[in-house]
Amino acid sequence: MKIEVIKEKLQIAISKTERFSGKHLSLPILSHLLLIAKNGTLTIRSTNLDMGVEYTFPVKIEREGVVAVPATVFSSFVSNLRNAKNINIEQKEQKLHVSSSGASALINIGMADDFPTIPKASGSSFLLDPQVLVKGFRSVQYAGAVGNLKPELSSVYVYHENEDLVFVATDSFRLAEKKVSVKKGVAPLQSVLVPVKNAGELVRLLDEEKEDVRVSMEKGQLSIEAEGFYVTTRLVEGSFPDYRQIIPKEFSTEVVALREDVAGALKITTLFSDRFNQLRFKVDPEKKEFILVARNGEVGESTEGIPAALTGAPIESNFNYRYVGDCLSVIGGDSVSFRFSGENKPLLIGGVGDRSFQYLVMPMNR
Repeated sequence: MKIEVIKEKLQIAISKTERFSGKHLSLPILSHLLLIAKNGTLTIRSTNLDMGVEYTFPVKIEREGVVAVPATVFSSFVSNLRNAKNINIEQKEQKLHVSSSGASALINIGMADDFPTIPKASGSSFLLDPQVLVKGFRSVQYAGAVGNLKPELSSVYVYHENEDLVFVATDSFRLAEKKVSVKKGVAPLQSVLVPVKNAGELVRLLDEEKEDVRVSMEKGQLSIEAEGFYVTTRLVEGSFPDYRQIIPKEFSTEVVALREDVAGALKITTLFSDRFNQLRFKVDPEKKEFILVARNGEVGESTEGIPAALTGAPIESNFNYRYVGDCLSVIGGDSVSFRFSGENKPLLIGGVGDRSFQYLVMPMNR
């Protein structure tokens, strides 16, 4: 391999792919990036066996080739070539010579033949606005469970309903659902379970993509392809719980407040919450009071009132403040609605006038 590449394009590709490399005791080659110079383009590939990604862009090729280079060393060296515009890369026996602007390095390379292939889904496919996936995953991924004791709860459930893609995640203590409209003619998506961690990575990879991407699926795998970009993720096998049955249909009390007011009050009161992150909501529509109370035996106690429109019956319930605060950044609009289904019963949070997102929080009965 002998190529000349624009540094800016190389850095973008490395930043997108390097995060999927890492130490792997049984497969040390996974700590490498695979560079494939062919037909006037350079493809950089990385995988952790759970996800795989490729970025392809044009370069000047003098000699084609395939090289596996340690990701951390290669990335660090390239990023520190501060005044470089173009970078020369050449394989010299079992080393990769990287040079520009008077700086150069010889980096030991790995066995390219040991690098695993990245599978490509060959099942059904359709075109989709990538921002649909970004908006959906970003709105719910934080509500998924941490760990793999119950893989279906450590996933984002995605399915097609009418003209929407529906994204759902739960850890059994809270649940987030987001509906995102899709263009007419988009093929129905079979229901899939995307690991929560992988959903977060897809958000990072697709966040700046503007043109439609091709989404392909087959059993156990979902792939997304755009011009010069390809990513695939493992899917979780299993059944997502029937979450609709736990969403309350009737409510005794409703509070509507400015989202910024709620966020500010949470910052103050949580300084005094206990080790269970417990926060007490006190609502009294007759007295026009919406109060957050936090109490910690070692620190003290805090009471914070929030201006709000209140309807229904008086109520007091405890909730995990972190769970309540997690959803605020993904709610559109200036106002947020808290609908209580009864004392020590689930709380439903959402944006005012926007029914595309709903967030359920279970009470803390201690």
